[in-house]
Amino acid sequence: MKEFTYVITDPEGIHARPAGELVKVAKGFQCDIKLTKDGKSGDCKKIFGLMGLAVKNGNEVTITFDGEDEEAAYEGVSKFMQENM
Repeated sequence: MKEFTYVITDPEGIHARPAGELVKVAKGFQCDIKLTKDGKSGDCKKIFGLMGLAVKNGNEVTITFDGEDEEAAYEGVSKFMQENM
């Protein structure tokens, strides 16, 4: 299992548009990808799971990757987060 911690810098946090884009990136991988904030987790392949976490600017989130392509998923998702959120 791999893990990536990131502080959200987008002024709007994770709202509908970036959540949808993150779901598209996550669905490109087979492993389980979860985003955790304040002890609550959401599946990165489901937009409502992400939106329900109400992630705001300045919040620290942890993304975990577990499965056969977790290394590639870690690289792809962490790059997406740094470039877009």
